[in-house]
Amino acid sequence: MELVTPGLLGSLDQFNRTVAKPIMRDNDAAAKRVLARRLRPFMLRRTKDQVASDLPAKTEIPEWIDLDGAQLALYESIRLLMQKKVREEIARVGLMRSHIVFLDALLKLRQICCDPRLLQNDGPVSSAKLARLMELLPEMLAEGRRVILFSQFTSMLDLIKPALGARGIAFTEIRGSTKDRQAPVKAFQADDAHVILVSLKAGGTGLNLTAADTVILYDPWWNPAVEAQAIDRAHRIGQTKPVFVHRLIARGTIEEKILALQDKKRSLAATLWGEEEGRAGSAKLTEADILFLLG
Repeated sequence: MELVTPGLLGSLDQFNRTVAKPIMRDNDAAAKRVLARRLRPFMLRRTKDQVASDLPAKTEIPEWIDLDGAQLALYESIRLLMQKKVREEIARVGLMRSHIVFLDALLKLRQICCDPRLLQNDGPVSSAKLARLMELLPEMLAEGRRVILFSQFTSMLDLIKPALGARGIAFTEIRGSTKDRQAPVKAFQADDAHVILVSLKAGGTGLNLTAADTVILYDPWWNPAVEAQAIDRAHRIGQTKPVFVHRLIARGTIEEKILALQDKKRSLAATLWGEEEGRAGSAKLTEADILFLLG
């Protein structure tokens, strides 16, 4: 806004003091109203729903998964260890210099939720989430559904592939290293494969997969815009069938807290746009967010 309407939001220090901190720290409704009122005359947004009002329905279904004893014990032991490590690092060097340690903690906990083998290559602990996925997929395919399966971890896709092969499920895939992206897209669109495995970042944009009527998000991410872009690979102009989105969420873990952060960021975006729903951008995690995630 400083580029297109200089002075509209005051100086950076003034903006942080009167708008950013009250909203992020205290969820200050008055500060939200002031910001929205100033921005709205200069912002125009046309959503997909407005442009393509005839799009079929999209239904989001949470699939809550309880980690079993061994997997849950591993999760809790790593959580306590990383919580202590992150607190000590923040106290030692401050929040801004602690992100590497926090991101490592976040990564480890998310890996355990997906499959403990991502953290321990030869670990004996099984994955409740992978087991649930292998219950869902045969049921979906028996109903004639076509599935896009997203994960942020390409290493998780590597663990899913042999499980699909063992059940005789035809699949194709797209990841960052895929050079010919059109070949797997054509195979999926032509029904040569009933499931397409896609790494979340590689499949966030540029893919048209309207043959799919089902999207499975194997693991959540804290920025809801990333997931929304992934879902839009199927729920977009040209889609003629209702789309079902299944989120696999490990109950009582960091994944459940990631969803709470998503709601917080959607609420902030909705305030600025003046709509019931909004997409959050790339707002950074605060210290409160970090301690909430590891608590």
